[in-house]
Amino acid sequence: MSRHKNKSVLVLGLGETGLSMVRWLSAQGAYLRVADSRSAPPGLAEVRRYVASGQVFCGEFNDALFEGIELIAISPGVPLRDPAIARAVARGIEVTGDIELFSLSLPDVDRPRILAITGSNGKTTVTTMVEHLCKAAGRDAVAAGNISPAVLDVVMERGANQPEIWVLELSSFQLETTSHLHADAATVLNISEDHLDRYAGMAEYSSAKARIFAGCKVQVLNRDDARCMSITRKGYAAGCQEPSVPPSRRARAECRMVTFGLGEPGSEGDFGIVRDGTEVWLVQGAQRLLKAGELQVAGLHNAANALAALALCRAIDLPMPVLLDALRSFKGLPHRVERVKEIGGVIYYDDSKGTNVGATIAALQGLGRKAVLIAGGEGKGQDFAPLNPVVAEHARAVVLIGRDAPLIADALNGSGVKVALAGDMGDAVQQASRLAHDGDAVLLSPACASFDMFRNYAHRAEVFVAAVNELKLEGAWHQW
Repeated sequence: MSRHKNKSVLVLGLGETGLSMVRWLSAQGAYLRVADSRSAPPGLAEVRRYVASGQVFCGEFNDALFEGIELIAISPGVPLRDPAIARAVARGIEVTGDIELFSLSLPDVDRPRILAITGSNGKTTVTTMVEHLCKAAGRDAVAAGNISPAVLDVVMERGANQPEIWVLELSSFQLETTSHLHADAATVLNISEDHLDRYAGMAEYSSAKARIFAGCKVQVLNRDDARCMSITRKGYAAGCQEPSVPPSRRARAECRMVTFGLGEPGSEGDFGIVRDGTEVWLVQGAQRLLKAGELQVAGLHNAANALAALALCRAIDLPMPVLLDALRSFKGLPHRVERVKEIGGVIYYDDSKGTNVGATIAALQGLGRKAVLIAGGEGKGQDFAPLNPVVAEHARAVVLIGRDAPLIADALNGSGVKVALAGDMGDAVQQASRLAHDGDAVLLSPACASFDMFRNYAHRAEVFVAAVNELKLEGAWHQW
């Protein structure tokens, strides 16, 4: 019998994940109440197919909403520190999320493999890459979670024919309510300042990310990222020995650690790169695997992504030769250092998905050429100071747009690089084209959210690409 049958459950938030929990919990026989803080959230018509009349609420949450509720199923976009939610939790009401519901639904016998991925940057690329590698190895693999589709929707769609391998992209928001994932292998790719409008500080944000390792079998960490490595030093790897691990799964509770990074690996099981003259090789221990130039995705950060993907797939014993062939055919994702076109010796790149400082740093460092950087938008409370030395080393100039352009400009003082302000994206592209030298790149990597000027990061990219396409070869002149 379902653990949720006849239980009174409140689903908070009506995005994709919230709707998936409504569908799932309804099928499990729960009594549902649904609420969203927005006055007219999407999906209301569908929700009313599953929820009794009078049990759908829109607007600010209040204490009455939680009366008679045994379980809160919270969407990732709804913060646990909302006052009404915090009071309900203090009264002892249990909180769960979609990944926890999924985890607790899995069988102990013939359990599917789970590869779990989080990080401030690169998680969608690595998730898609890992799914591609698993399928190339002939396995029935599905990528889900933060990447979309919602994992519970896939479970319901697949019915009795569940995937052999789940490749889960997990946000820190999802991990806040996840305790029983027990992945076969899990990774935190990197940790840089992000979502500080939601978290009290980096320690709280890092702790949320670290929850991915509870009960995991293989922990994959970025040895170039001190915050990632501190997860081990703080003992999160021992989380697989936590009391909440059911006795039937205790045999899985032995973590081992594998690292990846952009230097030579320190042990035979770790992954890294070796430079041989002008060539860069991806390696495991002393074994050369493939040249970075064989990858179809640009930049050293994508070499690191490939190493993380290999570590995850090898953790479940997928054959290395097949994985390497699949890496060579992986084409990457839109808006992630995606080449737009070359005009007059300058290559234009769309990295609109670079919505935090860490992503922009990785893009600048990985291009292998000087760049005119277009950045700016809603900064989400980040410290932009780490951009300064990277801009000084890798940027020709910086053109800033959006609400927090003045904050970024202040952070770049003393970098020795020209900083210009633009009124809109078209102006920014025009200025960048004039500032670029032959052989340079113009890189849109905003280090910020897009909502001050655009519908979303994809719309920002669309406007950027349109502006690039309006440039004329004869009209784009470069300073020498």
